[in-house]
Amino acid sequence: MSAYAIFIRKRARDAEELKFYADLVTPLLATSGATVVAAYGALHPLEGAAPEGVVIAWFDTMEAARAFYDSPEHQVALKHRFLGADYRSMIVEGLDG
Repeated sequence: MSAYAIFIRKRARDAEELKFYADLVTPLLATSGATVVAAYGALHPLEGAAPEGVVIAWFDTMEAARAFYDSPEHQVALKHRFLGADYRSMIVEGLDG
């Protein structure tokens, strides 16, 4: 069953750290088999406060999404995202089951 990794940026604090994270995570996503289906595009909030940005990546399976997130390489990159901004992140199961 497919899965979507969703990353919601609530508040940026350090643009340099975020750029460093992006430079590290972009090739990791590519080699993980993910397809980024949305990345910091225009937002039209319907309920609640609008986040600064949203990224959604599609994976073949929940296991593949979790393997990407838990990988040692992503854990190194993740430290820079934590320094750069406040995020909410989740993996959501797709409906193709």
